[in-house]
Amino acid sequence: MKHFAFGLTVSFTALTLAATAFAAGNHPETGEALAETQVFTYRVLDEHSSVDPQIVEDVSGSEIVRDLFEGLMNQDADGNLVPGVATDYEVSEGNDEYIFNLRADAKWSNGDPVTAHDFVFAWQRAADPATASPYSWYIELMSIQNGAQIIAGEMPPSELGVEAVDDLTLKVSLTQPLPYFPKMVTHATTFPSPKKVIEEHGAEWTKPENIVSNGAYMLTEHVPNERSVRERNPMYWDNDNTIIDKTVALVINDENTALARYKAGELNRTEIPTGQYPSLKAEFPNQATAFPRLCSYYYTYNLSDSGPEAFKDVRVRQALAYAIDRNVIVENVLQGGQFPAYTFTPGATAGFDVPDVDYAGLSQAERDAKAKELMAEAGYGPGGEKLEFDMLYNTSEAHQQIATVMSQMWKQKLGVEATLANLEWKVFLDTRGNQDFELARGAWCGDYNEASTFLDLVDSGSGYNDGKYSNEMVDQLLAEAKTSKDPSANYTKIEEIMSAEMPVIPIYHYTGSYMMSEDLRNWPVNNVEQNWYSKDLYFAAN
Repeated sequence: MKHFAFGLTVSFTALTLAATAFAAGNHPETGEALAETQVFTYRVLDEHSSVDPQIVEDVSGSEIVRDLFEGLMNQDADGNLVPGVATDYEVSEGNDEYIFNLRADAKWSNGDPVTAHDFVFAWQRAADPATASPYSWYIELMSIQNGAQIIAGEMPPSELGVEAVDDLTLKVSLTQPLPYFPKMVTHATTFPSPKKVIEEHGAEWTKPENIVSNGAYMLTEHVPNERSVRERNPMYWDNDNTIIDKTVALVINDENTALARYKAGELNRTEIPTGQYPSLKAEFPNQATAFPRLCSYYYTYNLSDSGPEAFKDVRVRQALAYAIDRNVIVENVLQGGQFPAYTFTPGATAGFDVPDVDYAGLSQAERDAKAKELMAEAGYGPGGEKLEFDMLYNTSEAHQQIATVMSQMWKQKLGVEATLANLEWKVFLDTRGNQDFELARGAWCGDYNEASTFLDLVDSGSGYNDGKYSNEMVDQLLAEAKTSKDPSANYTKIEEIMSAEMPVIPIYHYTGSYMMSEDLRNWPVNNVEQNWYSKDLYFAAN
C-alpha cells in the first residue's frame, strides 16, 4: 500500500446499550416496558425481486436485504450515517480515495468473519457483466475506478478500484471526487456477499436452506408470492441490543384486504388504501400516519425506436403532461398528503431547491388550453389524427385508479384514447426494461439523499433510463455536477430541460401513508429515504 495523505477522518461512536435492561423487560434508552412478543408483521404489494444484494432492484426487496445483510454504513432514524460493518472512514485530501476501517467482531451467520475481501468480491460481482446485475450501473455512478470499463466488458472485474488492504481495511479509489460517496454505501448493491456460499450453490444461494448473511437477521422461510420470514441472527455483532425477534413480510396484492387484516390484528403495518387517509386518521388518530418520502411517481414515454411515432413529437409529450390535473389526483384520489409534481426531483431532497419550471406556474385552465393548442399543432385532435396508445402499470388498485383518472382527463380534454394494461411486478419490470411498451408507470425512491439519484435516471447511459431519452446537454450537466462543490445550478438546468422536452410526466411526490400498530416504536418518520431496519424497532407493552 502506497502512502496516503489523508485530509479528513470521519468517525462514529456506536451507542452501547446495557443488555441487562432487556433482562428486566425494559427498553435500555426509554425505560418503557417491552412487549413479551417482539414479532413485526407487515404487508408488501408484490413478491420481491430478489434477496441477493447485487440483484435486488425494488423497494420491498431492499427492505428485506437491509435486515439480512449489513453494508459499510447504516442510517439512523433521521437519515444520518451511522456505523455498519465499518466503524469509521478516512478520505484523502483530493477526495478521491476512501479508507473504510471494519469492525473486528462482524461475522457471517455461519460464524465466519466478515472481511474487506467480502466487499471487494461483492463490488466486483456487481460490476461483472456475467452477474447481469440490474444495478451494475450504480458502481459506475459511484465513480469507482475502472467501473465503467468493467461494466462494458472492456476490463476484468479484478481491475475495479476497490482493494482489501488487509482483512479489516477497505480502500476505494475514485475517478473523480464525489462529495456524497459515503451516502451511497448504504445501498444494497454495495453490501458484502459470501463468496464460498455463492460458488457452492450458484443461483440457489439465497434459498433459506443455503443463504449465509451478515445482517441482524437470517432468512428462515420464503414462500413466493405469499410470505418471507427473517429471524434474529445470533452471530450479528450487535445481537445483544436487538429487540425484534422476527419480521414477517406478507404479500397481499389488494390494499383493502390488507387493511382488513391490519384491523384484525394480523399486520403491524400496512399502506393506507387510496383516498382513505382522512377517514382513517379521524377514526384511528394514533395509528394512521403520513410523512414526506424521497420518491417520485411518474409516467415515462418510450422514446426508443420501438416507441410510438407520436411520442417523438415534443408537443405531444408536453400536451399530455399539461393536461394532467395533479391536484385532482393528490387531493381527490390519493388523499394522503402527497405533493403535485412538476419536476422529477422531490422538494424533500437534501440541498435541492425546486426550480420554477414554466408550466408549474400556470393555472390548470391555462395548462389545458396550451395542451389543446400543442396537440392541434402536432396534427392530433379535432380535425386531425386520433391519438391512441397503451398505458402500462403494475397491478395495484391505486395505480389503476390513477391511470383511469389520467386517461379520462386526456379523453375529455384532448380526445386521446389511452388503453390501460396491467402486469404482475416482475413481468412489468422486464417489459418496461426491454422497451416493450408505449407509456409506462414509473416510480423512483432515492438510493441516497441527493438530487443526482433522480436525475441520473435520464442520463443516456443509465440502466434505468427505460424510455431511452437522450440529451447531450443533460449528460454533460450531470457529469459536471459530480465534481461540483455546489451542483444546484446544474440540477436546476436539467429540470428546466426536462420540463421543455418532457421525457417523463411527473405526477406526484410521495408521502409514507401507513397504518401502524400503536405499540410499534421507533419508526424512522424523519428519514425521507425510509431506510428502516428491524433491529431498530421494538414493541412497547400495552
